[in-house]
Amino acid sequence: MLFDNGPPLHRGGFRLAMLLLAVFFLAAGALFMAAGGNQAEAEALKKIRVGALQFGTVNWELNVIKHLGLAEKEGVDMEIVPLASKNAAAVALQGGAADIIVTDWFWVSRQRAEGRKYSFAPYSVIAGGLMARPDSEINTLEDLRGKSIGVAGGPVDKSWLLLRAYGKETMNDDLLDFVEPVYGAPPLLNRLVEKGEFPAVLTFWHYQARLKAKGLKKVIDISDVLDRLGIAPGVPIVGWVFSEKWAQENEDALQGFLRASAAAKKILADSDEEWLRLESLIKPGDDATLMALRDGYREGIPGHFGAAEVTASKNLYNILSEIGGSKLVGDSKELSPGTFWTGAIE
Repeated sequence: MLFDNGPPLHRGGFRLAMLLLAVFFLAAGALFMAAGGNQAEAEALKKIRVGALQFGTVNWELNVIKHLGLAEKEGVDMEIVPLASKNAAAVALQGGAADIIVTDWFWVSRQRAEGRKYSFAPYSVIAGGLMARPDSEINTLEDLRGKSIGVAGGPVDKSWLLLRAYGKETMNDDLLDFVEPVYGAPPLLNRLVEKGEFPAVLTFWHYQARLKAKGLKKVIDISDVLDRLGIAPGVPIVGWVFSEKWAQENEDALQGFLRASAAAKKILADSDEEWLRLESLIKPGDDATLMALRDGYREGIPGHFGAAEVTASKNLYNILSEIGGSKLVGDSKELSPGTFWTGAIE
């Protein structure tokens, strides 16, 4: 014999070999079917690219969506596109690098007035406020006379314009006539007011929360300002923004994503444990700051959004367009029709 294949298999050995071979093919088939199923499931998910500032608070919600698979449950494959600034977010949306970003509806209205059809769905109500050092003896706007104060953003920041409108309403005086605003980035302004470079700062809600945890006192919240100006509470100022054409072509996916966003908000509203899990992402520095950020976030969660809130938004637009002028709204004196996506209005 040229080849010796060894002794012949006994009958029992042959059966065992056939059984093992059958098991092998069954296992291989199951793996193949599972892989095919997973691939088909992945292909069935509709991808949505969400542009988000790398260190923005929106990442907290997006992290919850990712961690708990909330988007996949709604048939959505959510891809996060990290961005460096608010301007970069607008460029990413306009250039097609992102399908959806977070920004304010003033930007949407101005874009629509100039022929670019974007739409807005609520993400967070307007928040923030004026904080003062405990040794400043500042308790009202009147106490700001002759002083420098930090103002987060710039001359057309919505909170600053609202505070100016509030001053005109309550004091018949524009803050610009008796206060020296120091415009700057919120983290820098926080450090400067903590060091005593100026006695008070008007800033965004999450920086306000950090200052509150460090012992600074609240002079006035933007929610109080809105109330005095006759604006109904719960007006969203920041939201998910997307192309109207894209929304029409991907309505099921968009609705699924918005449901995932709402589910994440509910979890963050109800679960203190989830905030503890997010601590490494938020980097609060201490427990008091984490709790202040948690409470501030919860206050900003939008509630019902219907005809009354749309009307309140139009009223807010009229107030801010009057005081902010063309630098804020361009040539459009009224809120552009279609600014709010109809699928978001209850």
